[in-house]
Order: sequence, then C-alpha cells, then structure tokens
Amino acid sequence: MARGSKDSYSGKQKRKAAHIAEGYQKRGTSKKEAKRRAWATVNSEDGGGEKSGSGRGKKSNKKASKKGGRIGGKKAGKKRAKKAGKKKAGKKKAAKRSTKKRSTKKRATKKRATKKRATKKRATKKRS
Repeated sequence: MARGSKDSYSGKQKRKAAHIAEGYQKRGTSKKEAKRRAWATVNSEDGGGEKSGSGRGKKSNKKASKKGGRIGGKKAGKKRAKKAGKKKAGKKKAAKRSTKKRSTKKRATKKRATKKRATKKRATKKRS
C-alpha cells in the first residue's frame, strides 16, 4: 500500500476526517493543512486504520477533538483573558518582591549610616 493511502480506514473514519477538515477550512485553514490535521486527529483518536478485520473495534479517545474545540470555541477568549490576568498577577507579585528587596536594602543602609554617626559622635566626645 502506498504511503498516504486511506484504503485501510473504515468509512466512518473517512467521514469523520472529512467533517473535521471541513471545520478547519471554515476557520480559514488551507485545504491541504485541514486534511493533514483531520487525519492526524482521526489517527490519534482511533489509532490508525480499522478496516482490517471484524471484531477489532477499540474505544476511541476523543481528547484531540475536545482540545481542538476548546482552542477555537466560544470560551477561548475568556480562557485567554484569565491566563492574561494570572500573568499580570504574577508580575505584580514580582514587582512587590523587588520593592520589598529595595526597601530592606534601604533600611540596612540607613542602619549602617546611623551606626557610623553614633561611633563618630562617641569618638569626638572622648577626644574633647
């Protein structure tokens, strides 16, 4: 059998691939790329061609189809917005940490400066 031949696939798998490819084309993907993605999805769900014999049916794994639907579905924008919000929160935390570090450094330098002043005052008092 030639590479890329779809003879080993059942009619159901071929229909499924055609339907998936149609959906990709509606979203603006080229015909060639839509076909490629569709067959990749069918393969990941069913594990390849099923036509070879009767009684060889296995449960199909529909994770790939669900994932594709989530990526381009209605809630995709909301999920992206949530992710962006999380990123902003992370950046805020990082900014807080850096300001805390700066303020602790400032405190430490102030303490050193006051200690130096105090020692200078003591030294001048002892001399006089």
